[in-house]
Amino acid sequence: MNQMPLLLLFIYSSVAINLLLQCGLGIKETVESKAAFTVSGLIKTFLVFLAIVSLWLLFSKVVFNLVNGFFIFVLMFPVTYVFYDGLEYFVFRYIYKKENKENGDLRFSGGIAAVALFLCMVLANNFLQVVVLSLGFTSGIFLVNFAVFEIRKRAALEAVPVFLRGKPLVLITMGMLSLIFTSASLVLFRMIGS
Repeated sequence: MNQMPLLLLFIYSSVAINLLLQCGLGIKETVESKAAFTVSGLIKTFLVFLAIVSLWLLFSKVVFNLVNGFFIFVLMFPVTYVFYDGLEYFVFRYIYKKENKENGDLRFSGGIAAVALFLCMVLANNFLQVVVLSLGFTSGIFLVNFAVFEIRKRAALEAVPVFLRGKPLVLITMGMLSLIFTSASLVLFRMIGS
């Protein structure tokens, strides 16, 4: 098996999830988060991976055989929201045994998992490709959180005008990075051959 397409899928998915995060699906949570690299942040990122893989199995093997056509994509988004929120509630309530704090903690909506699942349904042909895409999506989430963390750290150390400190500087920088990610994702999307 040629490994180059899997590498391109991984890189494409990590760049594409950055676009999704920057274009509104979780931008508020990403910008306001101060705890992206805590245990709960890592667990939530892993839950996104787990939700994508398990829901791809459900939709591609079970639902696709029962319901075919456009309706499967309409059904995918609410099911992903409910599944991810239920999985997060179950893990933090019964396994991790810690209440999910509202302030200062990394929060994902089901939208990130839903759009990532949509891309997996469109691009992936087998389970290995879904795992590679999902790993790319979660690494993209880490990349965005790391970029926001570094922007905040550098802004605290350097002379930044008062009106640009905090969220405005993060949003401006993420906007500039989105231009780069858009170009890179289009090039990679063409290289994949989709």
